[in-house]
Amino acid sequence: MGRKVVIPDRVEHVICSGSGCLRLLSYLQGQHMIVAVDDIETRRNELDGRPYALANPQFKTMPVFGQFRGQDNPEQILSLSPQPQLIFKVFGGTGYDPDELQTKTGIPVVVVGGGDLVQRRQHFQRSLRLMGEIIGKKERADAVVAFFEQAIEDLQSRTADIPEDQGPSVYLGGVAFKGPHGFQSTEANYPPFVFLGAHNLAHTGAGKKMTNSEVAKEQILAWNPDYLFVDLSTLQLGEEKSALHELRTDPAYAILKSVREGRVYGVLPYNWYSQNFESILANAYFIGKVLYPERFQDIDPAAKADQIYEFVVGKPVFARMNALFANQAFVRLAVP
Repeated sequence: MGRKVVIPDRVEHVICSGSGCLRLLSYLQGQHMIVAVDDIETRRNELDGRPYALANPQFKTMPVFGQFRGQDNPEQILSLSPQPQLIFKVFGGTGYDPDELQTKTGIPVVVVGGGDLVQRRQHFQRSLRLMGEIIGKKERADAVVAFFEQAIEDLQSRTADIPEDQGPSVYLGGVAFKGPHGFQSTEANYPPFVFLGAHNLAHTGAGKKMTNSEVAKEQILAWNPDYLFVDLSTLQLGEEKSALHELRTDPAYAILKSVREGRVYGVLPYNWYSQNFESILANAYFIGKVLYPERFQDIDPAAKADQIYEFVVGKPVFARMNALFANQAFVRLAVP
């Protein structure tokens, strides 16, 4: 953001403000340094699609310093004991202004970018390395960056020789964006499809420049995808409003060949308080197994997910998270 921030030589106590900030610190194995959390971490939701939170249940009982999405409370921050020596904040343009927060608390505020694994992967890597340097976890930051790079290279290499227009067509519905959505909510640059070179029907025309978008039902019917995937974050809407409910009850969707022929599959939540980068990798291996089984014969998607979670967040949480979503991840969904 073009800011200069003076920080202590040794940082031992911090807080993380904004969507996904604590996720990044957890990747760096620095979660023990936080002295408080924003209020989303203390909520006891029936569903939770954030692996870092499932791996760190202690977050639910910690002091709160403000509301989620960066709506910080300077008075609450100043009441904390011990006091944070530094505040990490993502998305500096939203929530409490970082300069004003720094002035009101007297605590240095370092802004990092959340990034993504496709168009802004360098932002993701730069944020990890900056945070790692500040908290004394430089080697861990490098290891996490390398882990993601190696996984993405592995995924890409398995299907690199298959032209996109010669592979099966795919569509992902039910993608969350600042809350849950129905089947018409999708992602033009959904990373697993990008890594695999899959023919994502939403990635056409103007869609190439878009992220989350709502697609007209008529367009989905016209596309008539070979395979459908449902982001299980949609289940937050309830049994009678989710994307899965739409597929099961809307007669228009019954004409889709993927529905008629049983090619509808559940995948783990993509956006849940920003992107679940580790779940993106896990989903990519599952989708690869579905679309190109001969290229992924060595992969057990659930075991691969836990291998990823074990390294990135420190615990194999796939079974726990899948249970929250009625064990509908990485399976063919029953859609009459």
